[in-house]
Amino acid sequence: MARLYVCGITPYDATHLGHAATYVAFDLVGRVLRDNGHEVHYTQNVTDVDDPLLERAARDGIDWRDLAVAEADLFREDMTALAVIPPQDYVGVVEALPTIAALVRRTIESGAAYEVASDDASGPDLYVDLSHVRNFGAVSGWSREQMLAVFAERGGDPDRPGKRDALDPLLWRAGREGEPSWEFEGLPAGRPGWHVECTAIALDRLGVPMDVNGGGSDLIFPHHEMTVAQASAVGVEDYAAVHAHAGMVGLDGHKMSKSRGNLVLVSRLREDGVDPMAIRLVLLAQHYRTDWDYTPELLAAAEARLGRWREALSVNAGPSSDETVAAIREALANDLDAPAALAAVDTWAQRTLTDGGDEPSAPGVLARALDALLGVRV
Repeated sequence: MARLYVCGITPYDATHLGHAATYVAFDLVGRVLRDNGHEVHYTQNVTDVDDPLLERAARDGIDWRDLAVAEADLFREDMTALAVIPPQDYVGVVEALPTIAALVRRTIESGAAYEVASDDASGPDLYVDLSHVRNFGAVSGWSREQMLAVFAERGGDPDRPGKRDALDPLLWRAGREGEPSWEFEGLPAGRPGWHVECTAIALDRLGVPMDVNGGGSDLIFPHHEMTVAQASAVGVEDYAAVHAHAGMVGLDGHKMSKSRGNLVLVSRLREDGVDPMAIRLVLLAQHYRTDWDYTPELLAAAEARLGRWREALSVNAGPSSDETVAAIREALANDLDAPAALAAVDTWAQRTLTDGGDEPSAPGVLARALDALLGVRV
């Protein structure tokens, strides 16, 4: 059994191509594992209570729970359209709160948590003391200076008075007026910090060591570093065999982000009549680890490629597909080299349209391979 955990969305806005690129990349991981005979247990969280979600709900005058449900539903619709195989476990933070609270209590009992008083809260906030963590920094390989340079912009609070170390992560946030909070024995009324949510859900649903812990490259630090740290704080080591990260997708020279607003939304492309398989081909044409910028020309090229493939696969017979299927598998086995896999299919399609072939089964065999290995339905 291969165990795969991928960090999910915070559902306060629609799915953009940066999200889609990450989930298509790890969908490929699952497909390769299944093709090699492994069962796959895939868990993904959804951060359905968090500051950006609460802020968006307050701005728009809607209940944060309704916003979370609506955006999570839209995300799943987008993933279904893109032929992403859904995880076995799709776990919301709110539903997992008892599990998360239990891990917070374990952290307190281990001596790795401490309190920081707050004037505007119903009780103290709790932080993880990183001096209790073994091998902190091993996930990212970053220096302390590199960590401090991005910690604040990525959800950290290095300047919080009362912290023992600027990098110590928030474990449990005590309740504030106007914010949702929950009560659990041994904890102040409140809600969990961001990182402990994934640690608790992964440990509960998959156990350790999991085979792959994944997400976008912007999660390397602090999120993945801290999820592993919080496991270490309660004595859980060997968190994951592999930490894998998908590159960032940009638009007009900047990473796509909800805060900047430079988004290309999957749902908007679909509404405009774009074939979801063309969207998927845009994503597969970039190596999963690379950062890249979206342009309309990339979409046009993907639509043209999809059209050529469909034309070639609609013939009654073609050249043998055996070498092409083998080339797809070989490319994916080489650090998930989807662009090379697409190039192999391009070659077969060109031969078919130019020279023809005499194997009646070839188009059907290749079409099924494209569906199973690349998630492209032609």
